[in-house]
Amino acid sequence: MAARPRVGVTGSARSWAPAWWCAWTALQLAGASAERISVRHDIVDLSLDALIIGGGNDIAPEHYKGDLTAPVRFDPERDLLEIKWIRYALEHKIPLLGICRGAQLINVVLGGNLFQDIRSLRRVTHNRPGLLPTKKVHLEQTSRLAYLCARQSLRVNSLHHQAIRDPGKGLKVVGRDLDGIIQAVEADDGQKIIGVQWHPEYLFYLPEQFALFRWLVG
Repeated sequence: MAARPRVGVTGSARSWAPAWWCAWTALQLAGASAERISVRHDIVDLSLDALIIGGGNDIAPEHYKGDLTAPVRFDPERDLLEIKWIRYALEHKIPLLGICRGAQLINVVLGGNLFQDIRSLRRVTHNRPGLLPTKKVHLEQTSRLAYLCARQSLRVNSLHHQAIRDPGKGLKVVGRDLDGIIQAVEADDGQKIIGVQWHPEYLFYLPEQFALFRWLVG
């Protein structure tokens, strides 16, 4: 029997980590083996087949020339760990899926920047966090993401108050919410890189969300 693809999943180091267990379940169902990566859970064998950069706290503003005086909750050790892993994945052409904070951090590593707080930008959508798919996202018709999900409009969850402002080098915007806030990016040269602002690991029971995990290990 062929070995399962090994997928690294970065995230919080906390013992109670539901996002990790949901990602683990989704990857198991997709035929892969998940390897947890955090400041307390590093791995020795770096030969991963794919990598997920997970959600969590804000990114420290010094990484994207943000406002250093803004009230943010960040984890400097985690920032540095995940930046290292993103650069490793880019160098070795390892497929990358960024989730929420993860999408933002991939963008920052590639030279993009962020809105530090999007609440003032909201006109149609709300900023109440929730795990259920209550927000609508429109995808670009010709995007890889629209092809994978087999639709141009998605219902997604929302747990963020920051978002990508300008895409980094090699990324293109392929999804926005009803306020025009960026919700998805992907590589513009065919590399296997997708970043989504929502949390598909909590929605893997939906075929269009599970498709992201199947793509990552495919």
